[in-house]
Amino acid sequence: MKICIPKEVYPGETRVALVPDHVAKLVKRGAQIEIEAGLGLSAGHADAAYVATGATVAANRQALLSSADLLLRLRKPPAEELAQLKPGCIHVSYLDPFNEGDLVRKLAAQKISAISLEMVPRITRAQKMDVLSSQANLAGYVAVVLGAHHCRKIFPMMMTAAGTITAARVFIIGAGVAGLQAIATARRLGARVSAFDTRPVVEEQVKSLGAMFVKIDLGETGQTKDGYAKALTDEQLAKQRAGLKKVCAESDVVITTAQVFGRKAPIIVTQEMLDAMKAGSVVVDCAVEGGGNVEGAPANQITDRKGVTLVALANLPGQVPIHASQVFSGNLTALVEEFWDKDGKQFILKLDDEIVKGCLITHNGEVCHPDIKARLAKP
Repeated sequence: MKICIPKEVYPGETRVALVPDHVAKLVKRGAQIEIEAGLGLSAGHADAAYVATGATVAANRQALLSSADLLLRLRKPPAEELAQLKPGCIHVSYLDPFNEGDLVRKLAAQKISAISLEMVPRITRAQKMDVLSSQANLAGYVAVVLGAHHCRKIFPMMMTAAGTITAARVFIIGAGVAGLQAIATARRLGARVSAFDTRPVVEEQVKSLGAMFVKIDLGETGQTKDGYAKALTDEQLAKQRAGLKKVCAESDVVITTAQVFGRKAPIIVTQEMLDAMKAGSVVVDCAVEGGGNVEGAPANQITDRKGVTLVALANLPGQVPIHASQVFSGNLTALVEEFWDKDGKQFILKLDDEIVKGCLITHNGEVCHPDIKARLAKP
């Protein structure tokens, strides 16, 4: 079986799908691996490093794509490249299948077996394959670094001969993987940290990291079976915004991490809340690629709004591409190894396996995932 890894062509993407260390692991299992020339340069890996692990290098992208039995990449495939893939090819990447109906239909029409990495189920056996968590973890770290960089205060309290410098106040909205890492990072930098989440169950985790948990009575909330926060009603959102406004006004840095899987990210920080914030404070939006949590913040820009700096950059993990690529590659390798037949030296799609059932979107010319199939059937 030939495993191919093309270069990422999404604008500004610096991460790579597979790093040399993990290529070596797959080659030892009998995989034939071919990479596109220049694949790893943005993450510090020269072609020679891949060759040293047993991979071959292809200069012709079209030839690489058309020869793949198993194709591994990070971003979803450009629609114009689908025709270059051979029928029966197994394609593994982010797909955003709830929002990319046309792409899903084209993958099915081309008879590609498409695995969506976002859809890998959150079960114990699949934790090592969870790209969402590994990348969100780094996004939370980067968000704090950006907040500290743009804040006009230092984070830690300091006792100086000229007087005491009080610790900066950092407010994290959303205590999922990104939010918890943001809390831990801000605390390590010495900030006074508070956090809010619609899921009361995370209060203990927030406090264990040394942050204060902000409580707002929203009525019945909770999380999905996969651990994601449930979408709030309009009435709940209004109550939440009223409660958050006061905390934002007192904060030096606000970091938003709220996302609802498969749906547009909710507006968390409104124009009214921004108006209440102090000049010199910073808001960092971690949900830009999902539509953004900060009302009116221009995507992929750092802007000043009445003295408040809005940092709304997409792909925060891409700012630390060496480590982001390392963990993504580890997740991807774990997925391949889980279904690798060492005797036949090939990746086997076990259609009755719980993991495959959860993340296989198209197969044998059809949309096979029941939730995605139902979504596409809606007018």
